[in-house]
Amino acid sequence: MEGVSYQRFPRVKIRELKDDYAKFELRDTDASIANALRRVMIAEVPTVAIDLVEIEVNSSVLNDEFIAHRLGLIPLTSERAMSMRFSRDCDACDGDGQCEYCSVEFHLRAKCITDQTLDVSSKDLYSSDHSVVPVDFSDSAGYDSSEQKGIIIVKLRRGQELRLRAIARKGIGKDHAKWSPAATVTFMYEPEIHINEDLMETLTLEEKISWVESSPTKVFDFDPNTQQVIVVDPEAYTYDDEVIKKAEAMGKPGLVDIRAKEDSFIFTVESTGAIKASQLVLNAIEVLKTKLDAVRLSEDTVEADDQFAYGVIT
Repeated sequence: MEGVSYQRFPRVKIRELKDDYAKFELRDTDASIANALRRVMIAEVPTVAIDLVEIEVNSSVLNDEFIAHRLGLIPLTSERAMSMRFSRDCDACDGDGQCEYCSVEFHLRAKCITDQTLDVSSKDLYSSDHSVVPVDFSDSAGYDSSEQKGIIIVKLRRGQELRLRAIARKGIGKDHAKWSPAATVTFMYEPEIHINEDLMETLTLEEKISWVESSPTKVFDFDPNTQQVIVVDPEAYTYDDEVIKKAEAMGKPGLVDIRAKEDSFIFTVESTGAIKASQLVLNAIEVLKTKLDAVRLSEDTVEADDQFAYGVIT
């Protein structure tokens, strides 16, 4: 209907926030926006990953392609990826993808000269840009830093050597999974659970306990003091309908009413470490806004074309 506005004002509430993990609520919006945000976080937030490998010497047991693939999957710190240029759009190097504006150069030189196996890892990659380096997963509080070897690339025995040059470029997960900054992004509808207290009182003590135990997850509990069934964790409900089926089998349909709030979602975001989980969410919102601006611009262009098309004389 013309003149009707469907504008909404979503709200976000942070529940838990770590460098590589975030849990938050997204309210007052619909599933299309929630799913768009999830898909953008997985596939369209840019990061930096090794895209070109030039091997000078490789006498290890792994072939060149295997090593190049392993290098590409090493997550690199990508805080400045949003400001970098895509190599295909870079005018400084004419799309060659090997300039300071669209790429970062890495070097690796390793040779085993002892009888002890040499572990070549991401710690041995030397970057031309100190802001783009392999992600450090070491726990500084729990272990000695000397024990942290990084991500293993290959193992060398005496006399074996590996020398290479690698170019890291900006990309998105839609092109290749190595550019995806998200390990896991999920959301669920927030469940709304109401127990019919009058119907619950008609159950015996054993029936109440049996009904509570029918749920595969700890959603309900039985309070021995009040002898009441209570909801302890509604978000643990997995929409399996087990408690509803149990109530029907007991001849008590309608014992519990479980509905999904269609405008409330709980997000769980896990980052690969390339960017912080909080920054991943913010970058995804920026990318989504850019895509919506592009859609709006294309619509305006079509409307303008339609408007002027009627004035053309053929």
